[in-house]
Amino acid sequence: MKKYIIISALIISAFGKAQINVALDTIYANDTKNVALFFPEPIRQGITGSDNFVFSYNREKEQYFGLLQAKPGKESNLLVVNRNGAIFSYIVRYKKQLSKLNYFIPLSNSIGNEKPIVADSIQVVTSEKNIDNRTYYYQKFCTYLLNRNQRVGRIKKRTQGIVLTVDNIVFDKEELYFVIQIENNSTLDYDLNFLNLSIETRQKGKRKSLQSLYQEPIYKHHLSSKIAEGKMVRLVYVMPKFSLSNDRRAILELNEKNGERNIKLNISHRYINNPN
Repeated sequence: MKKYIIISALIISAFGKAQINVALDTIYANDTKNVALFFPEPIRQGITGSDNFVFSYNREKEQYFGLLQAKPGKESNLLVVNRNGAIFSYIVRYKKQLSKLNYFIPLSNSIGNEKPIVADSIQVVTSEKNIDNRTYYYQKFCTYLLNRNQRVGRIKKRTQGIVLTVDNIVFDKEELYFVIQIENNSTLDYDLNFLNLSIETRQKGKRKSLQSLYQEPIYKHHLSSKIAEGKMVRLVYVMPKFSLSNDRRAILELNEKNGERNIKLNISHRYINNPN
């Protein structure tokens, strides 16, 4: 839910201050859980507009996250300033039941900078910068998922001491995040040739056949080329959002370089269509 308010632009021109309309996102909090906000730069200052909202952050040592709590009452606003001067503003509301406890905030959500910028010096944001912001978000969210103890179901297959597992499938924004684990319980190192995700379709008719279509990840997090004997690695594949019909399934294929310890792990459409 968004509210529209008028704020002063932080761009100074020869004619004075301009006024622009900015849509502010709403963040919900309550008094029984901590809602964590992760920012692209360390927090230097955070202020709420009402006493029934508390935003706590490390004032002695700047950190990237702060915690929001709320008591029942009227909605208010939260203003956060990062170390680099970037300003973030949100509407905050009390809600008894929370559906979201963590917010990973990209730099693109900044409403401006506390340091006045002369109008003539404003530069158009390049596509490279947008890519950097998106990659930064993927890095932070993937790290969060790897530290999170959550399972989507039992999706596992093993061969010759090698175990391939899909721990979790999470939907966020317009992407699916596949949390994958590769465990080497053998006495030989495992050299990875490729780890691919494909969509397999069963063809109907008298001559039944399978068609497989490779899916290119948007981002790969902590993909390793070697898993040493007795070791385990966990990684995340970020894929464009997709869903599957009953006659289709996803296939995660692990292939060994110069070896035969290969695994094809079937992922039912039920897991794809009902992610965490």
